[in-house]
Amino acid sequence: MHRVVALCLEGVVAFDLAAPAQAFTVAADGRGRPCYEFSTCSLDGRPLRSTTGFDVVPQGDLTVLGEADTVVVPAYLDFFSAPAEEATGALRAAAERGARVISVCTGAFALAHAGLLDGRRATTHWAFADELARRFPAVAVDPGALYVDEGAVMTSAGLSAGIDLSLHVIREDCGAAVGEWVARHMVAAPHRDGGQAQFIERPEAPAGAPGSLEGTRRWAAERLDEPLDVAAMSRHAGVSPRTFARRFREETGTTPLQWLLARRVGEARRLLEETELPIDAVAWRAGFGTAASLRDHFRRATATTPTAYRRTFKPVAA
Repeated sequence: MHRVVALCLEGVVAFDLAAPAQAFTVAADGRGRPCYEFSTCSLDGRPLRSTTGFDVVPQGDLTVLGEADTVVVPAYLDFFSAPAEEATGALRAAAERGARVISVCTGAFALAHAGLLDGRRATTHWAFADELARRFPAVAVDPGALYVDEGAVMTSAGLSAGIDLSLHVIREDCGAAVGEWVARHMVAAPHRDGGQAQFIERPEAPAGAPGSLEGTRRWAAERLDEPLDVAAMSRHAGVSPRTFARRFREETGTTPLQWLLARRVGEARRLLEETELPIDAVAWRAGFGTAASLRDHFRRATATTPTAYRRTFKPVAA
């Protein structure tokens, strides 16, 4: 039987431990025989406190990792600091002898501290993806992915993305039928549309000092359904297009057209969530002109389609 061991670090996130535990524990073949043996361990085998306040009682210490076929590292509280050398050393040893190592959410930082992500693609919770990339430049961080499969090393985005990765692993190990059954048992989508880009919050740039272009940005945001370009916005601001583009980037960190596209995608998201408008009307109201143009730009920005986005985020009527 394939042995899965979760390495619980101090401040373990309970959901990120429970999600793979549930998925791997219920996976069974056509005769009802378990596909996996799931257990937990900690640095010294002692109980440790979760972020939700209750204690997790592991089933062993780091020696258990020596028998694991797959090691799961859930998110933990102090992920900016490297875990104890005994823990990172045990992760490296497991990987060196051929065990598969996967992380959930900020558990990716433990893998990075152990050097297991160097030269690989990886992901983590979108809120901490930039920090993972900054602290570990040898890692190719993909902030938009729900999970990244690099073969022997896999990483997932935050929280519920641990379910997506667990289902992916089960499908790879046991076949699509087993993966689909586990998904139904967990009342989870076997395959989720898009990545975590659709969940990322992108706040508006704050208003600048007197003389800033905030007034023009506000003017443009109120006219998304009209033809807008750098020339039109620079005329409103009363400066040349070249000066406008330079000052715009200084204030917002992006170009006028990239900013405008982000505002239009944001308006499309709002309309998909809050209205029953057909996709053609959403495209026109958000300034994309056609449904085809909306689908193209929306998929690039969110890694999903307008229809799938509406299905996911539109509130259910009471």
